[in-house]
Amino acid sequence: MPDLDRLQLLPPSSADLPALLAFELENRTYFESWVTARAPSYYHHEAIAAAIEQAQREREKDSAYQYLAKLDGQIIGRVNLTAVTRPYFNKATLGYRIGERFGGRGYATRVVALLLEEAFGALELWRLEATARPQNLGSIAVMQRNGFRQYGRSEKAMHFQDAWSDLLYFERRKEHASA
Repeated sequence: MPDLDRLQLLPPSSADLPALLAFELENRTYFESWVTARAPSYYHHEAIAAAIEQAQREREKDSAYQYLAKLDGQIIGRVNLTAVTRPYFNKATLGYRIGERFGGRGYATRVVALLLEEAFGALELWRLEATARPQNLGSIAVMQRNGFRQYGRSEKAMHFQDAWSDLLYFERRKEHASA
């Protein structure tokens, strides 16, 4: 059983560039089986550097928060809050991905739990939203284990791998922090 207490969430920095590029290249095919493929131009030093800079700008603007999930300093995944909407709503959209060789060991559940602490604590968000395709049972389980509740479904809402797929909609509110 992995030691989940050794996991850390850290904003990406320029020092992470080589390891982040290696992580993305190693997991490219795996990620593309679950999420929309990134442009081929993304998988280069310059593009990763630009993505890190963009993440830093978005953090400063309070519009998005990206984190690298690290285990003993090694990148095992990424988690982010995008579409931060303030005032009135204080909400964001959750997204995450865990490297293929780290799947099925509880890391995704723990990474999302750590992000919830940050979102409902220091970031003072009230509500997080997330989506998943019905076929992505692992992602659905991670959200459910972290107190997300499904509140909707849309049919044929996403064109992915040459087919239309349904989407499930999930939410988690701060008031459910003890749920």
